[in-house]
Amino acid sequence: MAVSEQINAPVTLIVADDHPLTRSGLAEWVRRNPRYALLAEVEDGLAAWEAIERLKPDIALLDIQMEGLDGIAVVRKIKESGLPTRAIMLTAFKAQPYVMASLLAGAGGFVLKTTAIRELENAVAQVMRGGLYLDSQLGDILKDRDLAPEPLTPREREVLLLASRGFSIKDSAGRLSITERTVQAHLTSIYAKFNCRSKSEALLVALKFGLLSLEELLEDTSLEAL
Repeated sequence: MAVSEQINAPVTLIVADDHPLTRSGLAEWVRRNPRYALLAEVEDGLAAWEAIERLKPDIALLDIQMEGLDGIAVVRKIKESGLPTRAIMLTAFKAQPYVMASLLAGAGGFVLKTTAIRELENAVAQVMRGGLYLDSQLGDILKDRDLAPEPLTPREREVLLLASRGFSIKDSAGRLSITERTVQAHLTSIYAKFNCRSKSEALLVALKFGLLSLEELLEDTSLEAL
């Protein structure tokens, strides 16, 4: 009986958004869905973190831009604390830096506020299964990339992982005991293989095709082996 109750238990959520209309709409959506249970509805990042720390919801729906702590800062605090809560970022912006900053901070999903409710439901289900969810409207970031790109070499993977952590070309060269020119050559090769022009776009392509895993991008200790 206990196992059955646990399986059928609703997904617990908190909603954090500094726009009253958006926040109340999301909260009402959660309340109306019998598969979910709303634990808190808050308007800023600090209140969101306090609610997460106190209530330990399964899912936190977080606006990226909030006063006090922004959504990405809240996700970092969740990761640092080791709490089981998984975050889904909500935003009106679909710029690559927002996507990558969210994922690298530890978010499990990224959903645009212009999306349909069905997509948000899919995001909650996917993230609850431990997966990564990117809004379908982000497809333009990965357009014309239906075919898997040429694989990365071991060194290119190392360079891209270091770049994902924010290491400069100079710092990456020092860590890998190669020249700065060599690091730049590896980045140029990665961009050519992926048909992209930026680090964040390259990381999204690598994630999409499984050339890098989200776990690798989030695992700080992986740098020690480089």
